[in-house]
Amino acid sequence: MADEQRRARLSIDISREGRRRIHIAAASRDQSIREYVWEAVEVRLKQDLAEGSAMGKLIALTEHDDPVLAELWKNPKDAAYDKL
Repeated sequence: MADEQRRARLSIDISREGRRRIHIAAASRDQSIREYVWEAVEVRLKQDLAEGSAMGKLIALTEHDDPVLAELWKNPKDAAYDKL
């Protein structure tokens, strides 16, 4: 089976109004909602991954990038990793 045929399901909850707006926008492009949403996600991924990485590498999250992660990581159990 080719990689293009393998799929994973992604499900999100949105408001009825949000779905209606997506439906209208997709119909205006003669696309299904799935096609429209995936195209929009691909555009955003290309932007975000290109901005975050000059060489196309994945972005590594650090405590400087995300204060919530900093709070989670600052504990005695995880302190051992700071020495590595």
